[in-house]
Amino acid sequence: MRGTAAALAALSLMATSAVLLPFERTAEATTLDGAEVVPVQVTGAPSERFNLVLLGDGYTTEEMPDFHEQVERHLNVQWSIEPFRSYRHYFNVYVVETPSAESGVDCDPVHGWERRDTALGMGFFNGCDESALERLLTVDAASANAAADLVPGVTEDNRQILALANSETYGGAGGRLATASSDNALSALISPHELAHSLGRLQDEYPYYFRDTSLGRYDGGEPDSAHHTLMTSEEMLSQEAKWWRWLGEESESGGTIAAADPDGHEGGLYHSEGIWRPSDHSMLKTLGYYFDQVGREVMTHRISGLRDQATLPVASTPEGEVGPENVVWAEGPHPVRHELAYTWSVGGEELPDAEGARALDLSALDVSAGDEVSVTVTDPTDFVRDPLIRASDAMTRTLTWTVGAPLEPVEVEVGFERFRDTERAVGGDEVVYVETAHPTDRVLDVAWELDGSPVSTSADDRTLDLGAFDLASGDHTLTATVTDPTGKDEASESLTWAVDATAPTAPRELSEAAATAADGEHHLFLNGFSMKLSPEDDRDGHVVGEFRVDGDGWHHYYGWPEDSEAPFRFTPDGTEVDDLVYGSLGTGGLSMAVFEVDGHEPGWGTHTVEHRAIDSAGNIGAPESFRATVVPGDDLECAETVTGTITGGLRVDEGVVCLDGADVRGGITVAEGASLLVDGGSVRGGIDAAGAHTVRLFGAEVRGSVSIADTTSEVTILGSTLAGSVSLTGNTQVPASTWTGPEEGYGPVLAGNRLNGALACSNNSGSATDFGATNEVKGSVSGQCSGL
Repeated sequence: MRGTAAALAALSLMATSAVLLPFERTAEATTLDGAEVVPVQVTGAPSERFNLVLLGDGYTTEEMPDFHEQVERHLNVQWSIEPFRSYRHYFNVYVVETPSAESGVDCDPVHGWERRDTALGMGFFNGCDESALERLLTVDAASANAAADLVPGVTEDNRQILALANSETYGGAGGRLATASSDNALSALISPHELAHSLGRLQDEYPYYFRDTSLGRYDGGEPDSAHHTLMTSEEMLSQEAKWWRWLGEESESGGTIAAADPDGHEGGLYHSEGIWRPSDHSMLKTLGYYFDQVGREVMTHRISGLRDQATLPVASTPEGEVGPENVVWAEGPHPVRHELAYTWSVGGEELPDAEGARALDLSALDVSAGDEVSVTVTDPTDFVRDPLIRASDAMTRTLTWTVGAPLEPVEVEVGFERFRDTERAVGGDEVVYVETAHPTDRVLDVAWELDGSPVSTSADDRTLDLGAFDLASGDHTLTATVTDPTGKDEASESLTWAVDATAPTAPRELSEAAATAADGEHHLFLNGFSMKLSPEDDRDGHVVGEFRVDGDGWHHYYGWPEDSEAPFRFTPDGTEVDDLVYGSLGTGGLSMAVFEVDGHEPGWGTHTVEHRAIDSAGNIGAPESFRATVVPGDDLECAETVTGTITGGLRVDEGVVCLDGADVRGGITVAEGASLLVDGGSVRGGIDAAGAHTVRLFGAEVRGSVSIADTTSEVTILGSTLAGSVSLTGNTQVPASTWTGPEEGYGPVLAGNRLNGALACSNNSGSATDFGATNEVKGSVSGQCSGL
């Protein structure tokens, strides 16, 4: 993001454990000028990696453990999102501790605009500007850059700063110096969004400027943005332009990838019309979703080239002359779940037997002076389809040597130089890597053992793909040992990793349903429901929860925007919070700007909700699911509540009478104008209602016949068992106050019931509807109920 306006637009989005240990044994915390630099993840020299520097402001010395816990949460959320998940090892991550004299930051609205004495001068309202937007959270740039400068080898050109404010208030800003409040429900999602801008050069996909304001119709030319267009799919295909290779595919962030078509996704670059984005929603539009394939391809390219360096970092034998008895080697970076391809050639002819090896022993080959030896290192990831990106220096490097004068012998100790860190558990499908010392005259051996048995998956055993073993759930032990095959050096070194093959889970807690089907996985709700996920794992570390609705894109679970401990609320139209609508089951996705609700179709009916978890080792748990049917209904207050056993039947003459689990031994009669609400329990006679206001049966058992006629407001029967015949005649289903659909179109609501007798419906205001929750009807069905 660039500039204050862009920072504001960024915020228009729906916008436990110790810190992770370093990846290299040489990375140690260093105290410099009163601040402490703590390497969190170091996979290579800063010049060979993209460096993420996290700062904290408003944390006292005593609060530093809280800061580290929040850093871990932010990072684990980031590592759960592709391509960060697959390219985690391309990043170095550092924390710079700068303790503050006072807790909190300036002008936090929760604390009444108080100013605090802090190290980095962070504050809301653009640093306490009364005319600024509350959530614009800024930091003193000079102080932040000075703190980041304390990290050795990290410069402004190869780093991204994320400054976290000690606050629960939502806020942040974008750019290479990004900010976020540390403990808000949504704050951990700001970092990957800002990296999309500063690292990926991706643009915002919001169809609005501020949350309640669009810039209207886009009237410019074809944008330079890689993920915005004016072209139709036909034009894009014919010109082989933009994202033509991805058209028609199901988007990773939801919907189908399209262009400027009738079924395309209109809106972006702060305009609501006249410009199109690839997908219905991605994190460039709505915090919580993934990148779609178009954005993911761009991010993969930029991560591989370390942003502005645009070069795949490969360490190697120095290019130049090498002797015919020498060993040449090359080591690229290490994706987490796949390997780079290494293709060796001598004199222009490929060496199939050396495919994938990191080193080539020329003494085993028939090479002559002047022969050219080369290796091409390429990333074969499925995240990239553009051959120009694949062939770019960021994803493909070719190194060349000429056979001639031998290399100067190098004395090395038999051992490992770099490796996947051993302090953090390895995921069950991870590719574990080691890099050994590199003598000039031989290739050191590496042997792997998994749970005590020898294993191998790569050409030279520098990597082991655990995904090839389909590991049983539980803990496993992996060991790598390096030795000298010539016996010249009898030394050896071993490394051991704990392998976590246990998938995490995300147990759910739902709000009370009006009724639940017999399978226990289909719930019926009046007007909406809430879901609380409690992601858990058998190991320490922040566990990420995710959910998706009706097969749409996976969405990060963060609780509720105003309270991370509160459940997420689903309603047909969503709930407005600070000019955004959250939790919508209708068109437009789970979150949208207020003005986008125009033309929105509410999400009444049946939905499938899946949920899963991702643990700190990167394991993704199998999703669990349930179905939820949401039907409309007015909130009615009970004038009388009946419980227990009622003998001799019951007559409802006036007002709203509620039966809460009652056992009525006899029939029920509902008089004109009265309302009957039955929640559970049983009725051992029939129900006869004539001219009632409302009749609802939720999860009830009725053993006699049911006759409901001339109801003036609502007939709703959910998840009930009706043993006798059912007659619904002349009922008027008046849309509830929460109903925003058409005034007509449906009659009595019967959803998820078991009906053992005949069902007859006639002269109602519309045909009976099940809102997608089918009924089991054993008897005959006639009239307006024939569609059930």
